Amino acid sequence: MAGLVPAIHVFNRCRGEKRMNIHEYQGKAVLKEFGLPVSNGVAIFSADEAEAAAKQLGGPLWVVKSQIHAGGRGKGKFKEPEAGEKGGVRLAKSVDEVKQFAQQMLGKTLVTIQTGEAGKQVNRLYIEDGSDIEKEFYLSMLVDRETGRVAFVVSTEGGMDIEQVAHDTPEKILTFSVDPATGVMPHHGRTVAKALGLTGPLAKEAEDVVSKLYKAFIAKDMEMLEINPLIVTKDGHLKCLDAKISFDGNALYRHPDVVQLRDITEEDEKEIEASKYDLAYIALDGTIGCMVNGAGLAMATLDIIKLYGEEPANFLDVGGGASEEKVTAAFKIITADPNVKGILVNIFGGIMKCDVIARGVIAAVKTVGLQVPLVVRLEGTNVEEGKQIIRESGLNVIPADDLDDAAQKIVNAVRKA
Repeated sequence: MAGLVPAIHVFNRCRGEKRMNIHEYQGKAVLKEFGLPVSNGVAIFSADEAEAAAKQLGGPLWVVKSQIHAGGRGKGKFKEPEAGEKGGVRLAKSVDEVKQFAQQMLGKTLVTIQTGEAGKQVNRLYIEDGSDIEKEFYLSMLVDRETGRVAFVVSTEGGMDIEQVAHDTPEKILTFSVDPATGVMPHHGRTVAKALGLTGPLAKEAEDVVSKLYKAFIAKDMEMLEINPLIVTKDGHLKCLDAKISFDGNALYRHPDVVQLRDITEEDEKEIEASKYDLAYIALDGTIGCMVNGAGLAMATLDIIKLYGEEPANFLDVGGGASEEKVTAAFKIITADPNVKGILVNIFGGIMKCDVIARGVIAAVKTVGLQVPLVVRLEGTNVEEGKQIIRESGLNVIPADDLDDAAQKIVNAVRKA
């Protein structure tokens, strides 16, 4: 259930790219639209629904799966002792056991390798038919940034953390991309079948699965699709036993049906607020809040903060044409983070004018107050006007001449605070 994609997502999101995740049960419903083989299942939101779901599926084996936007659920641990010792994915052999697991897991906090120590609260479960598993494989698709094509990642090591497989046994991973001019072809399916050691009818099924996955990926503007594991059942068929899907947020206007699947309880409140103002914001784990214009400059700002020994608390790109209102909103979002011990505003004015940034910062500070050190570096269009506005504000703002100077000053200020 862990995937290739966490590190890729962090990098892409910090470049200002948007994406939307959905739950496993929602992903399987999408795959089912395209004729892909998935198990029958029922999503539930309260323990009272567990018995009816289990009886609807019929058994005799059920899988009770926590639904959170994170991988590693099966190996995860709940914070609350009453949730039991088992992980976030449990095998039940009776209706009563399904009910018991639902009561234990719902409303509890699951900690996995991808959630961090804070974990995520389990607000919904997926009750699914159990499967007799003969073999487990890994299969995913994502956009290859170097070639601009959709790439497949295939491995015989299903159910494993693919990054660990890549580190320990890279020879067990096959990657290839699909030419968008032709789309997926039969030879792509044969390549996957050969890599997984599938022959005869199973090889034909592999071709069909690859073709349908590619069709779903393109049709729904996906950014990532991960099946881990893709299994061979004991009766000799392929089945998608898990489904982890992210969609390209910039294409959601084409897919109102996908937008309806959004679960904002899985998202950071600050990121939700930022989306209302079309701000590119990603919460990070550090103590220095950053407000920058331009994804490249923002990445450079994060890097130089780390270079001087501290960690950024966020990525925030206010964009090239932000208004005073937008800048004020951005500043409020940064200061709402209790982990922020200092703020660095780093603006290179092109389309974005320095005086607009200055007025926005002043307005925000007067609204929410300034409890932590603030370093401001302005350069470019209307820079002198911007610096004058800040000088005359009467606020305790530390001016900086360039990015290196700004980074050193905010790091030193945070350490002295």
